[in-house]
Amino acid sequence: MSDLISKIKVKVNSLVISAVKRVAPWLSDECYTRLMYRLKLGRSLNLGHPTSFFEKIQWLKLYDHRPEYTVMADKYAVKKWVADRIGERYAIPTLGLWNRVEEIDFDALPERFVLKTTHDNGGVVICRDKSSFDRKAAVNKLKIHMKRDFYAFTKEWPYKDIPHRIMAEPYMEDGSGGLIDYKVYCLGGTPVFMHVVHGRYKDMHVNFYDMDWRLMPFSFGGYPTYDSQLKRPSGLAEMNRVAVELSRGIPFVRIDFYEVDGAVFLGEMTFFPAAGFTKYTPEEYDAVYAPMIPIEKTRKA
Repeated sequence: MSDLISKIKVKVNSLVISAVKRVAPWLSDECYTRLMYRLKLGRSLNLGHPTSFFEKIQWLKLYDHRPEYTVMADKYAVKKWVADRIGERYAIPTLGLWNRVEEIDFDALPERFVLKTTHDNGGVVICRDKSSFDRKAAVNKLKIHMKRDFYAFTKEWPYKDIPHRIMAEPYMEDGSGGLIDYKVYCLGGTPVFMHVVHGRYKDMHVNFYDMDWRLMPFSFGGYPTYDSQLKRPSGLAEMNRVAVELSRGIPFVRIDFYEVDGAVFLGEMTFFPAAGFTKYTPEEYDAVYAPMIPIEKTRKA
């Protein structure tokens, strides 16, 4: 009986979350954030005195509105921002940029390529072989994402004013048979740990490592973890150095890297992982890292 009641509660909570998302455009950022935090984490959000890791992420989302964050969150514009600071070699080359799906010249693209929307999450199309590439499915997916208002249902304000565009990049692959994603968490301008994603489009698993490549006994986001430790990337020290340069003066930012043939490339920069609606497992690690995120009350509007 208790299992049935638990299942009903989960289902009802899921339906309420869906309903809140539907009315998100008409809710203030703070109202929506408080509601979703309560529904997803089962607790109230303390904005007056945020102490937990993701309370601080929510506080920064609502009150730390620096104009440059919009450029840094734009998957295309961030390339120049990064190049101006640390050099062009860290930017993945751009093969094309379009304002509408209909403008894409597929015939001019190489045999293998990647298409990405620049303003949201998940708008990615991968072509490993043009002879078997489903152009119609790609176009349909990109059209959906081009209409998507990522800000509306996450309240991640930097995405609000990013132009909706599509860019093409070369297809890249590392020795894993895909592309391992090294997501470096910078707290108060210091790279502290990384969230490593393997098998994103097949059998995605996630592990957390410190910046010396020691496997950490926590996770968040609900992803399955690896059974064994991955090989240490040869560019780990370089990722650390670059992350220090790019996160200077920023309370919190996640900087994503790839490593291909010994070269380090920047993928994107993110300020609010999982839109801040997640928690550490086990939760005791929250108390370890939360104090490292500085909250400046003077920034509150």
